[in-house]
Amino acid sequence: MKEKFIRFMQGRYGVVDSYGKFLFVVGFILTIFISPFVHATILRAGIYTIGWVVLIYTYARFFSRNIQKRYQENIKFLNKTEKIRKYFLQQRRLLEQRKVYHIYKCPTCKQKIRIPRGKGKIEVRCPKCGTTFIKKS
Repeated sequence: MKEKFIRFMQGRYGVVDSYGKFLFVVGFILTIFISPFVHATILRAGIYTIGWVVLIYTYARFFSRNIQKRYQENIKFLNKTEKIRKYFLQQRRLLEQRKVYHIYKCPTCKQKIRIPRGKGKIEVRCPKCGTTFIKKS
């Protein structure tokens, strides 16, 4: 059975890429979480149908033989969502840094300055404008 599936998948896209994950999550949320809570029957049926169409399209992409087109779709998706992904990555990194560092803003130029935790009261010098101020680390 495993060999049959391997032979079936030869020459197919078969990759769960970022766009495929996004489509799957959108279809799943529309079908399972949003459509049951919509009170208008016609609207509920429409949302439910759209959710299933998105899920079916996700699987159609997975089994597609047009590998180049699927790859290009994923590249387009990544290019369009680049700013959003960078923002969330930056927020995650900032949250991780807050465990080890205090992050202060310079009162003059608003430059972010990273100070190690646990050093007591220290005088901080802004690397951008040279202003000095005292903060607890």
